[in-house]
Amino acid sequence: MATKNKTIVLGVTGSISAYKAADLASRFTREGFRVDVILTESAVKFVAPLTFRNITGRPVITTLWDLDSEFSVEHVALAEAADIVLIAPATANIIAKIACGTADDMLSCTVLATKAPVVIAPAMNDNMWANPITQENVEKLKKRGFTFVEPAYGRLASGKMGTGRLTSLDEICGITLQVLGRKGDLAVKNIVVTAGGTQEPVDPVRCLTNRSSGKMGYAIAEAARNRGAQVTLISAPTALPEPTGIKVVYIKTAEEMLKAVQSAVKGADALVMAAAVADFRPVKAAGQKIKRADLSGLTLELEKTPDILAQAKGDFIRVGFAAESHDVVVNAKDKVKRKGLDLIVANDITEKDCGFGTDTNRVTIIDSQGKAEELPLLPKGEVADKILDRLSAKLKQGS
Repeated sequence: MATKNKTIVLGVTGSISAYKAADLASRFTREGFRVDVILTESAVKFVAPLTFRNITGRPVITTLWDLDSEFSVEHVALAEAADIVLIAPATANIIAKIACGTADDMLSCTVLATKAPVVIAPAMNDNMWANPITQENVEKLKKRGFTFVEPAYGRLASGKMGTGRLTSLDEICGITLQVLGRKGDLAVKNIVVTAGGTQEPVDPVRCLTNRSSGKMGYAIAEAARNRGAQVTLISAPTALPEPTGIKVVYIKTAEEMLKAVQSAVKGADALVMAAAVADFRPVKAAGQKIKRADLSGLTLELEKTPDILAQAKGDFIRVGFAAESHDVVVNAKDKVKRKGLDLIVANDITEKDCGFGTDTNRVTIIDSQGKAEELPLLPKGEVADKILDRLSAKLKQGS
């Protein structure tokens, strides 16, 4: 997603969880968005405007009547500048005001005047959330196109447990980016992504696997979501949280991944095979745990696992990965020809800060004609967007 020149208006209302909005502002600012923060009068009681100003580098709006503000002459200017409006946390009060069309402060004026999508993340007492009046207001706004990030169950400011707690910031960010990307270059495209390292059982305890963390595949899935795609992520076991707004199919073995891919690619526009699929597996897994005393002279007979790319049939763009330890480009070009790929992403797993388990990667993208483009060391999120730039171009060529 191109974040440059995109504006997120972050509305913060008077909730004990208002301090979490500072983290949201920081995340979006680091991603390259321009973040303009509106604090309601009650929000200022919980968190200082200076906090957000230091984080975003932008003036913070707290009133309609600030004559020094760039938005003071025409109070709808911020509404017109917004690419998306996010209210987090949102109290029952602001939800009610918006539902009724009230515009008596900068936040409610901005929401009423904007044509940008609006995402609302409520946080309040559980009884207030469950109150029929609040629920009627929420349903009314949903029907008008507002997106809600439902509150979570947990410990509330009162000390009791209930539903009303501001949900995780990961989910709020994910849904916000998904809504913002609805008109992206991959809108209405169906993208299947695989991730992680498959596990082939030796016995009920042990398995043959590899060092893949799944980070690259997850980054591609999230980047595709942020560009408007409908994404199915087929994931081998990882330690990563489930991404928001993405259909996730969990598998363990190469055989299970094959079946999941064959099902998911029906009607798909592209398959991105970022998973590190084990190349071999035991011919027969032991039914019980193999004891140490039985290990003397143990021999494992191995066989090849299925070639998922070769067996995934359909008219879609195929993107493969080649994690190599030597002759990276030569081996990757050979793989392009053997498997009939449109693109392949190759990297040297022996290089520092690249490959398995890292947050960065240095890759070479090679197309079906053998043209290679070497990228510098980048965060995996940026690598994902570079890959999707090429994929998007391929999809446009075929349309």
